[in-house]
Amino acid sequence: MVKLLLRSVPLMLVSAATMAQTASLTYPTTRKTDQTDTYHGTTVPDPYRWLEDDRSAETGEWVKAQNKVTFDYLAQIPYRKQLQDRLEKVFNYPKYSAPSRKGEWFYFSKNDGLQNQSVLYRQKGLDGKPEVVIDPNKLSADGTTRLTTFSLSKNGDYAVVGTSKGGSDWNEFRVMKLADKSYFPETIEWVKFSGGAWQGDGFYYSRYPKPEGSALAAKNENHQVFFHKIGTPQSADRLVFEDPKNGQRFHYVGTSDDEKFAFLNVSDRGKGLDGNALYFMELGKPGATFQPIVAEITNFEYGLIDNVGNDFLISTNADAPNSKVMRYSPATKKWTTIIPEKPEPLTSSSMAGGKLFIEYAKDVTSRAYVYDANGKLENEINLPGIGTASGFGGERDDKFVFYTFTSFTFPPTIYHYDIASKKSSVFRQPEVDFKPADYETKQVFYTSKDGTKIPMFITYRKGAKMDGTNPTILYGYGGFNVSLPPTFSSFLIPFLEQGGVYAQANLRGGSEYGEAWHKQGMKLQKQNVFDDFIAAAEYLIKEKYTSPAKLAVRGGSNGGLLVGAVMNQRPDLFRVAIPQVGVMDMLRFHKFTIGWNWIADYGSADNADEFKALYAYSPLHNLKPGQPYPATLITTADHDDRVVPAHSFKYAATLQEVYKGPNPVLIRIDTNSGHGASNTKKNIEQTADIYSFILWNMGVSTLKEMASR
Repeated sequence: MVKLLLRSVPLMLVSAATMAQTASLTYPTTRKTDQTDTYHGTTVPDPYRWLEDDRSAETGEWVKAQNKVTFDYLAQIPYRKQLQDRLEKVFNYPKYSAPSRKGEWFYFSKNDGLQNQSVLYRQKGLDGKPEVVIDPNKLSADGTTRLTTFSLSKNGDYAVVGTSKGGSDWNEFRVMKLADKSYFPETIEWVKFSGGAWQGDGFYYSRYPKPEGSALAAKNENHQVFFHKIGTPQSADRLVFEDPKNGQRFHYVGTSDDEKFAFLNVSDRGKGLDGNALYFMELGKPGATFQPIVAEITNFEYGLIDNVGNDFLISTNADAPNSKVMRYSPATKKWTTIIPEKPEPLTSSSMAGGKLFIEYAKDVTSRAYVYDANGKLENEINLPGIGTASGFGGERDDKFVFYTFTSFTFPPTIYHYDIASKKSSVFRQPEVDFKPADYETKQVFYTSKDGTKIPMFITYRKGAKMDGTNPTILYGYGGFNVSLPPTFSSFLIPFLEQGGVYAQANLRGGSEYGEAWHKQGMKLQKQNVFDDFIAAAEYLIKEKYTSPAKLAVRGGSNGGLLVGAVMNQRPDLFRVAIPQVGVMDMLRFHKFTIGWNWIADYGSADNADEFKALYAYSPLHNLKPGQPYPATLITTADHDDRVVPAHSFKYAATLQEVYKGPNPVLIRIDTNSGHGASNTKKNIEQTADIYSFILWNMGVSTLKEMASR
């Protein structure tokens, strides 16, 4: 490969060049209006409200103009193409999912390396010849149509096949005959946040009524459950459940493997409730209706694991913030704890081969155990190291299961676990253009503003000198009970090869230490999340991993909100900021698509106390003239119907208006993509642009030689 220079031009000289380049930037003029809203006596201007209309010609022209400025800027970075080539090289290895069995067939997905979408295969037995079931790469010319659902009927004869276009959350369902892989004629539309739960010759699914106006921005309400009988038109589908008086509830139906029961899960996060109600229906019983297991929605969660005869195994955090497993008897309505709460949070539970597989997180790393169906501990599964395990599910008569193990320097490896012998063996191990022994990860615990100890993983090349000069990316999320465990991404390799340090902070608001950790980062406590992130940056600087001139902050979605908030509160700490698909308007987020679903975590501007807290940190509303904002690359996409691009549009327009300093303020708007990159090509291109922007604005003019086997 081409040898790249090992030296770097001094930061001051490159910064001067960058400043000259930035000074020549001319941002598109963004029209302002006199739009205002009054919240609890406070008048709030919203001059760029018109950018919320994603279908208007004016918004379209604004997007084109912004993208021209952004891509012209990125095109001038001399090593942008080199980074893209290296990202392609390290991503170009076969990637498999763990197999799942249905009868004599094993199903799995595989990406040969750079395919835009992974291909679904099956084979008879573990030694059989793989055959293609679905190749999503053939579903669209640009490879942006994704396979989102593949749900096999209980006998394995049919499958619900769900696809989405351009990264949207909207799905279309069709039904495949597995005998010859042909399809029934019907297409099921307007499906969103749904699986396909089989019962006999049909399945349950959830959908919304056809939206009025923009399908990508319209508010989604009245989540309905239907039953579809294969071979019939959607118009003949039977409405099973709806609750139009509570239009902001989610309704999901699942069925037991033996098809004796259907289960209805109901949640209402739009009313600020973090838990769910749970119902069951005895299938095949004439006149049967859904009966309550838990009738009221509270802040407690109830997750159905499986049925054992006529009883149900359920994981719940009711009176157990770290969760426990209980057995519920519909006949007696009695609850019995079979696996009590532990000091570590329970992160997943599943059944296979008649056994319960239970995972816990100890300081954000996996521990896995096997129990019998009555909750008796049989053994711990010896995992390969400190990292993250996932999988373990299967059929009731399985003799073995598969799980995947990974960490920052441990590419995802699939293991075969034999239930009888209690032993694991490597089933598939990837070969990546990467030498794990050259890098190390350490976990540290730093102190946040209020004295809370926060864990953080730090990964870098062994022997790196910690003198404050290392380019560093600090990544965080901090919300929605989501944990950031150690996982491998080949996309990190090119950054680490440049002497980069990658730090991942496990902020409050996530599930790292159970529901108590989550609650400390919710609603009126949300400032804790920003304090945790700021303290992480201060720790990295104090310990000489990096310095403010070499530190970038990055986060997506709720993490984009995080980056936007800390940019306002401590812009002096960061040289570069990458807020991706962020929730930036905290006063109006609940007015688009499923934004109302986030009220449980954020609160709502409709509530006076919550408005005060939201307004105090909302990224859009706290941008102020005179602040030394870092170089900023905002990313979003035209098909993001989860966090609509209006958040990023209004934020970019406002930041470009108030900031008059030397740093670039750019927005990169992907097309035919959604909340995440809609295919491999777009993912690589976006990552190359982000790394180029980060390194260029840290004063890196040339790259170090990149490793190759």
